[in-house]
Amino acid sequence: MGWGEGRASVSRFRHVPIVLLLAASLGGCFQPLYGTGPEPGGRPAVRDALSAIDIAQIDAAANTSEAPLAVQIRNDLLFNFTGGGYPAPSTHKLKVQINGNRAVVAIDRATALPNIETYTLKTSYSLTEIATGKVVVTGNASTAVSYDTLGQQRFARLSGMHDAERRAAKVISDNITTRLASYFVSGS
Repeated sequence: MGWGEGRASVSRFRHVPIVLLLAASLGGCFQPLYGTGPEPGGRPAVRDALSAIDIAQIDAAANTSEAPLAVQIRNDLLFNFTGGGYPAPSTHKLKVQINGNRAVVAIDRATALPNIETYTLKTSYSLTEIATGKVVVTGNASTAVSYDTLGQQRFARLSGMHDAERRAAKVISDNITTRLASYFVSGS
């Protein structure tokens, strides 16, 4: 390596101290979204605010495909809000309504059985502040999940259908959690 090549390699790293100084100065500005402990300004952290949400039982008709999904969505929300711990004293109440349906996307010409189906899950939710009775957040979330029915294999079709329903429920609970977390961060 000659003199000219050595100077070129040193000049490549001249910006490293600037980047490190900038990163160190901005390091205190950022906080994790789901962190615990009070935020600057006296507001509770997002994790603490989420754990203080009371989730109402989700209504679904008995012996329908929505009945187990209602339980799963509520359980997913409880876990998302508390991280598996105990909930805090309730400050808000969440009400969720669900509606799901299936549609055939493609049919096998030889057997006249569906090849591909899609499951659509739609929800509407509202978050009410318990102290004032004021609805502070309302919204809708929906997702469509496709699945292969594997032709004539009946139990494989049912397994694929149930798996699609569970995936849709997880997507919905994550969407609601993200929306409520953004409310507690921004206040709107």
